Amino acid sequence: MRAVVTGGAGFIGSHLCERLLAADHSVQCVDNLVTSSAESIAHLMGNPRFQFDRRDITGALSVPGPVDAVFHLASPASPADYLRLPLETLRVGSTGTWHALDLAVAKGARFLMTSTSESYGDPQVHPQPESYWGHVNPVGPRSVYDEAKRFGEALTMAYRRERGVDAKVVRIFNTFGPRMRPDDGRAIPTFIRQALQGEPITVTGDGSQTRSLCYVDDIVDGLMRMIESSHGGPVNLGNPHEITMLELAQWISKLTESPSEIVLIPRPQDDPEKRRPSITLARELLDWNPTTPVEHGLRETIGDFRRRAAFGEAAEPKRDRLDPGLNAATRSRRAR
Repeated sequence: MRAVVTGGAGFIGSHLCERLLAADHSVQCVDNLVTSSAESIAHLMGNPRFQFDRRDITGALSVPGPVDAVFHLASPASPADYLRLPLETLRVGSTGTWHALDLAVAKGARFLMTSTSESYGDPQVHPQPESYWGHVNPVGPRSVYDEAKRFGEALTMAYRRERGVDAKVVRIFNTFGPRMRPDDGRAIPTFIRQALQGEPITVTGDGSQTRSLCYVDDIVDGLMRMIESSHGGPVNLGNPHEITMLELAQWISKLTESPSEIVLIPRPQDDPEKRRPSITLARELLDWNPTTPVEHGLRETIGDFRRRAAFGEAAEPKRDRLDPGLNAATRSRRAR
């Protein structure tokens, strides 16, 4: 098939593009590189079945030729990014999702929206099943991401009901793996960067808050299964194994053999106390279950951080490193 991946140069998006190409599909990667890095897809640029279109989908989204599937991943995803870009986050979650759905309508394509466990807010039901409507502060600082995704889910379901689009929603829980930005702001890249640099490892609050960590390869496998499913969702994708943030910091410190001390800092507003998915639906509908042990994933991620540090890769996205390899459409827009 020919797939369009919005946010395809992002962390999960780049792994999805890679998986699609490995399965002999063609990929149109669309990304504005605001929170992603061109280096994440540099290794794909020589593939004749891969095209990169640097574009902000809140302006417009058009793709020439047939399209079989639209994977909509475009959005700032880490708290550091969406708190820095609140209006942009709301815009891509609303207008960007609208444009991506309209593309699916125009092409007669399947559509998959990647929503988030943040849809559940600071949950009062544990673990979180898809039937739980969530506990979100609609006016707090994190609401720009939470509510943008919740609106995107509502819009996707409306297109499924009213326009007959084969549209689906997945809610992705905490995901990690290679290609995360060291300055991403989320726990795992922050802890690894601090540990490797010998800085204090900063755990918010008393460290008792929990998250469920899923390796990126397993999440991508779930996305591939969901696009082929007839079910509209939402369907949770995540690892039901729960760990405290203090335990995670200690684990990373041990794996990196770091001399860093662990220090406690204040927790941000509306930071969820617990987060763990119920994945009964994913098991029943998609025959999906995460298979990568968390420790293996952490070792792979730490190794990736070490390799990039050895090559002197900066923390900030290098947005123009791909210029020699950009497709003709991208180059012509820049020339104008």
